[in-house]
Amino acid sequence: MHIKESVGGLRNIGREYRGLEVALIDLQCSWNNVQHHTEEISSDRLLVRRGQAFNITLYFRNRGFQLGLDNIIFVIETGPLPDLAKGTRAVFGLAGSGGPSPWIASVENNGVTSLEVSLCAPPMAAVGQYLLKIRIDSFQGSVTAYQIGEFILLFNPWCPGDAVYLDSEPQRQEYVMNDYGFIYQGNKNWIRPCPWNYGQFEESIIDICLELLDKSLNFQIDPATDCALRGSPVYISRVVCAMINSNDDNGVLNGNWSENYSDGINPAEWTGSVAILKQWHAMGCQPVRYGQCWVFAAVMCTVMRCLGIPTRVITNFDSGHDTDGNLIIEEYYDNTGRILENKKKDTVWNFHVWNECWMARKDLPPGYGGWQVLDATPQETSNGLYCCGPASVRAIKEGEVELNYDTPFVFSMVNADCMSWLVHAGKEQKLHWDTSSVGNFISTKSIQSDERDDITENYKYGEGSLKERQVFLKALQKLKSGKSEDPHRADSQPSRRMTMSRDSSRSLDTPSVEPTDVKQVSLKFKLLDPPNMGQDINFALLALNMSSQFKDLKVNLSAQSLQHDGNPLPPFWQETAFIALSAKEEKTHPCQIPYSQYSRHLSVDKLIRISGLGEEMSSPEKILVNKIITLSYPGIMINVLGAAVMNQPLSIQVLFANPLLEQVEECVLTVEGSGLFKKQQRVIIGTLKPQQQASITLQTVPFKSGQRQIQANLRSNKFKDIKGYTNVYVDFRF
Repeated sequence: MHIKESVGGLRNIGREYRGLEVALIDLQCSWNNVQHHTEEISSDRLLVRRGQAFNITLYFRNRGFQLGLDNIIFVIETGPLPDLAKGTRAVFGLAGSGGPSPWIASVENNGVTSLEVSLCAPPMAAVGQYLLKIRIDSFQGSVTAYQIGEFILLFNPWCPGDAVYLDSEPQRQEYVMNDYGFIYQGNKNWIRPCPWNYGQFEESIIDICLELLDKSLNFQIDPATDCALRGSPVYISRVVCAMINSNDDNGVLNGNWSENYSDGINPAEWTGSVAILKQWHAMGCQPVRYGQCWVFAAVMCTVMRCLGIPTRVITNFDSGHDTDGNLIIEEYYDNTGRILENKKKDTVWNFHVWNECWMARKDLPPGYGGWQVLDATPQETSNGLYCCGPASVRAIKEGEVELNYDTPFVFSMVNADCMSWLVHAGKEQKLHWDTSSVGNFISTKSIQSDERDDITENYKYGEGSLKERQVFLKALQKLKSGKSEDPHRADSQPSRRMTMSRDSSRSLDTPSVEPTDVKQVSLKFKLLDPPNMGQDINFALLALNMSSQFKDLKVNLSAQSLQHDGNPLPPFWQETAFIALSAKEEKTHPCQIPYSQYSRHLSVDKLIRISGLGEEMSSPEKILVNKIITLSYPGIMINVLGAAVMNQPLSIQVLFANPLLEQVEECVLTVEGSGLFKKQQRVIIGTLKPQQQASITLQTVPFKSGQRQIQANLRSNKFKDIKGYTNVYVDFRF
């Protein structure tokens, strides 16, 4: 057997052989790591999962191990203050000798001068870096002690006794082992997959993940207790969630929604987590600039998958951010149809991205384990820190908002109601109450497929159904009661507790199952052409008179850019339409917004909200209509030239273009892909003329086999996120 390591830390060894002496040890890293699904991380470091045995071999200098005469005691330690009582230190012997311990050691094979031993951590052991020592008591009375080496212990979704056990191998392959995926962006009418390199098994990522745990406030305040609690996925997930953002600590990412990213990276430019985590480590754990929700969620997915917790990235379109917790998102418009900045800061995000992590919830009543929401985007505090979750997806669907953690806030993101107000002459008039606009097309990548899965039904019953309204009212009633005696009550800071408005005309008492307003005129926007960046936006206002009376309408139209968190920028286009409708008549009013007009006002997120506020000349009736448009770019094309074979040169062609009718400068192409490139490739392109097409060819040597993905991004002074991807299967050949 090939020897991987020699003994370190030899003690009490003289020239005379006194009892059994270890000469060499073999941690069997390569074999163990394959058995423990960690071979993608390393083949020469020992990385094992709890609740599953791993083997090591001891080679002796003078003789073989003799059962009954020699006694081998194993000692494992983790953290700076190992403690038997806390479970961060364990002492155990072969086949149960050496005192009570949940760790197990047994003989696999006793050779002439070697001993193969099987070791197994309990399925609830703390994860992290461990030190392994042995002590040998021989019949001559001599005692020798050895420091054998280090290993990393991870969560084990393959072990039924582990709290993160997932009983589907395809799901384990997708949610633990897959190192690339898609994050869905855009809007509910135009859902766009954004390719992402999670790279959880790339070089040094496991060490950065463990460093992240050690930089948490919990570890800084009480390292002994923090390490002892690392066996709980609930605890670990909250620690990681708080550490992905930097609001309370030197977390991984600074959030920025200001549209000014001059001192960092525009969040839209990132295509993977590896570059972010490595930059955080290289800069002495100083936060990386900048991230927004999808970046926070993607980096958290990398860390959690690396630690062994099944994790997926979720996008919620039309996501509510309810700051005062009354389950109502209130929007304000002026009489031109322009959306106003919300004085309460309630917003509907065009899309919002979070994580789901799979785990048992022994801290909750039975039935609430499984997928749990964790949201690392710093929105509100939870127990004093900017983190959110884990909140049981089932609890959200059933309206059990009293259950830990932060369930009311997540419930509002997927199921709040929307109320629209007209602000005019210092007064507020209710325009519309919408019970179904928040929480649409909740999406994640399909298992072992590039398709999108719609998982909205996991979060709520069908919109418009009686059951959905009953759950909403149940949740509202629980929140209005203020507090619960239930020991599983959802902990949160006052900023997230649910309070009612003091204004009695707007306080939320039990709403009717359906809004009572019956409109006689319907207004709707329809795009006439695909909304491509660089081209004029052509759309129409469709007006339908549903009554048997003549209607004379005045409709104030406006367009304004939106940030993806729902905050509006000033309007850049306004128009007034006068439409006369006979009984049951429908008319179309065409509209155009020139590129020259919107290009100067476009937000980084490329979102434009067109709004219309209609009024009938002879009545006080007001009709609100709006539509969000996401402008799109043509994608990057990536061609793999020839067969991809591990450790053999490979050529990759990248084709891209300037989609605009104007010259763009400062063009930079980035290309990455786990197992294909050792680090992100950055190519300076410079200037591209109007609608110029170009291509480059990159050379690489794949160093991992199997299914891989290449991700690319092109940025310039005019655009930041023209993206592309392709999948590559890398053959393994000797």
